[in-house]
Amino acid sequence: MYPAYQAHVDLLWPLRAATRWSLPFLQDPSLADNNWLPARQMAAAGQVFELAQVTHKRPPWRIAEVVSSAGERWPVAEEAVLTTPFATLMRFRREGAPAAPKVLVVAPMSGHFATLLRDTVRTLMQDHDVYVSDWHNVRDVPLSAGRFGLDEYTQHIIDFLAAMGPGANVVAVCQPCVSSLAAVAIMAEDDHPATPASLTLMAGPIDCRVNPTAVNELATSKPIEWFRKNLISHVPWQHGGAGRRVYPGFVQLSAFMSMNKDRHANAFKDYYKHLVNDEFDKAEITRTFYEEYMAVADLAADFYLETVERVFQTYDLPRGELMFKGRRVNPAAIRRTALLTVEGERDDICSVGQTLAAQDLASSLKMYLRTHYIQPNVGHYGVFSGRRWQHQVYPLVRRVIQVSQ
Repeated sequence: MYPAYQAHVDLLWPLRAATRWSLPFLQDPSLADNNWLPARQMAAAGQVFELAQVTHKRPPWRIAEVVSSAGERWPVAEEAVLTTPFATLMRFRREGAPAAPKVLVVAPMSGHFATLLRDTVRTLMQDHDVYVSDWHNVRDVPLSAGRFGLDEYTQHIIDFLAAMGPGANVVAVCQPCVSSLAAVAIMAEDDHPATPASLTLMAGPIDCRVNPTAVNELATSKPIEWFRKNLISHVPWQHGGAGRRVYPGFVQLSAFMSMNKDRHANAFKDYYKHLVNDEFDKAEITRTFYEEYMAVADLAADFYLETVERVFQTYDLPRGELMFKGRRVNPAAIRRTALLTVEGERDDICSVGQTLAAQDLASSLKMYLRTHYIQPNVGHYGVFSGRRWQHQVYPLVRRVIQVSQ
């Protein structure tokens, strides 16, 4: 599968290169001044062709400054605090800003880069010292770096919190909610000094037996051997991770896009029309979204298969059977970490009730340390991105973090 995809990419390279070279001529101001429609149409078609390209490098974060809730402006500097072969603990240092609660945003490893959470990060930076688990593209990680599975993912969260020091807070988005809850449970049981003050789980699959979605039904429709046989491939020799077994990011992207084929097709048609009609503001919105959306990252095969089997098929965490390096994960060990669970009313990926299940698992928590919230009229991404996240969900997240300090 992967070699066939790579061959397709290589065959298209001359055409993509020719498109890049021709665009400056087609966009020449003299042609635009003459309002020559064929040139504008060819230029627009070339830009659509470029935008539709699948890329494999993390887009820039593009967070140059942040405005606080009080209206103060601070420049932002990216700082790599800890780096492993598989991830970087990235800090967004607000230069000149007063000390603020530390927050680790645990990004999903689900076929896209952590920059998909740009709005989440930017919003949290208004009042917090924000760190992010910036996962690397596994196809660039050499085989000598070893395996990467669910245990290694959870260990990274523990190591990142240890590097941040005591008193930090965790905000986990979607898929990493399971590992984040497991990491905090392990740290609490070990009385780890860096056990976080609060844990926010947003739209995560804690218990997929509750209100199963189409995603959940797909995961249970085939045995795990089917996923191993049909969806796992080896990284081609051209890349740093040559030979590594992966679930390719382009496969995940195809699955996502197939769920809303008409919407994506119409978006590219509209992008073409906006370019031809010189509606560049509208075109820019589409371009910004798809540059991010079409940037994919491969997943390590061990991590993908273990997630499918243990999270979506056998439901190890809610059944009390999830293991971490031979230890049983016990969420009841969490006693002092405030827990906030957030769900979207219209979430068709992680439905209402699946994240709420964490509240029952953390059975030792006092009621004043528990908060649950359902955001009306939003789907999956609306929980952590967009206007409702900024104005309705985020104030609750901020309050829980402030109270836990």
